[in-house]
Amino acid sequence: MKDFTLTIYHQLLLALQRAGYSFYTFEDWCYGKAQDRYAILRHDVDSKVANSLATARIEAELGICATYYFRIVPQSNQPEMIRAIAALGHEIGYHYEEMSLFNGDVEKSIEHFKRQLAYFRQFYPVCTISMHGSPTSKWDNKDLWITYDYRDFGIVGEPYFDFLNAKHADNTSLNREMLYFTDTANMWDGDKYNVRDKVSNQRKVFTKIHSTFDFIDWLNTKPTDNILMITTHPQRWTNSIMPWIKELIIQTLKNYVKRWIIRR
Repeated sequence: MKDFTLTIYHQLLLALQRAGYSFYTFEDWCYGKAQDRYAILRHDVDSKVANSLATARIEAELGICATYYFRIVPQSNQPEMIRAIAALGHEIGYHYEEMSLFNGDVEKSIEHFKRQLAYFRQFYPVCTISMHGSPTSKWDNKDLWITYDYRDFGIVGEPYFDFLNAKHADNTSLNREMLYFTDTANMWDGDKYNVRDKVSNQRKVFTKIHSTFDFIDWLNTKPTDNILMITTHPQRWTNSIMPWIKELIIQTLKNYVKRWIIRR
């Protein structure tokens, strides 16, 4: 059976439910609503928005709400799809990339950020944002917040500052460890291909999790009380054979490029 299909994604969600995890959006977490054993599902919608609608429907059928971050570029910014995902009860956020778009020009970046934030707020009262990694750019999009404070724009959370690299991953349960999983590089242990989507305060999971099958097995056999944030890029998840093969080839080529960038 192939990995990174919608069928396997559905099985992953069922495994999380069997392991006793409840689900919250990142917005919920920022407002202190997350309790007990829980997972935050985060989706970075980089392209192929129809795939995101497919995962959103699977989640809604299981009574799960997730967070979807949209870029402003046409391959992500498709209004009808955004409205459809919001209508299913999911959180919508802005996947910002201004520093890369404007070559580090802070003033142009913040003006663009304000305009795009207002744009996405027509679909949902956006209150969380997440940076786009832009691995081929020398500019780190998070650096916009060296000069400015996103809270001044009605933003209550940014995962890389408030969750992933915070001193304490969970302010309500300081003795519980946060574990972060991302499908970057078409695998769950693709750290060596990861340019900026990194976590500073996480130990390695005691079981090697490379494939989604490994992930499901870990949840079925060794459920823990850890807090989970799971980030997916829905363009990777499809049951259609040709798009699946194309995505695999493209991602393999991207991995070579990312390894070269990291080694420079």
